[in-house]
Amino acid sequence: MKKYHYETVAGIFVLVGLLCVGYLVVQLGDVRIFGKDSYTLSARFTSVSGLRVGNPVEMLGIEIGQVESLEIDQKNQVAVVTLRIKKGINLYDDAMASIKTAGLIGDRYIGIDPGGGGEILKPGESITETESPVDIEELVKKYAFGEVKK
Repeated sequence: MKKYHYETVAGIFVLVGLLCVGYLVVQLGDVRIFGKDSYTLSARFTSVSGLRVGNPVEMLGIEIGQVESLEIDQKNQVAVVTLRIKKGINLYDDAMASIKTAGLIGDRYIGIDPGGGGEILKPGESITETESPVDIEELVKKYAFGEVKK
């Protein structure tokens, strides 16, 4: 009888451990199981140098989403970035998306100026005002070889 008691306790312990590991995987892996708590928008840039899938999207210094995908529009010769934005964050049709650098040589992120005039962007729509990243290497090269005009 005691044998089954120990096996039952061990089984319950293993089951609780597996549930805890599953919970941590969902929380730390940012896996969405129940419902959608975000929506997508797109933005077109002439260059997305240094930007990666998963990089943050910030507004007013607060992370509001992340970069979901990077694609090339062959017809218009631009990069199309799909952004996943948290629900409840409203962006207007005059919003501006800029690719910025965290620190001097840090990771890239997308900074959004939310706008304020006009209509609220609906899921799947596009941010039309964009600003590509500044190419620091090109600026240093021009400065070093005296190509910068005063």
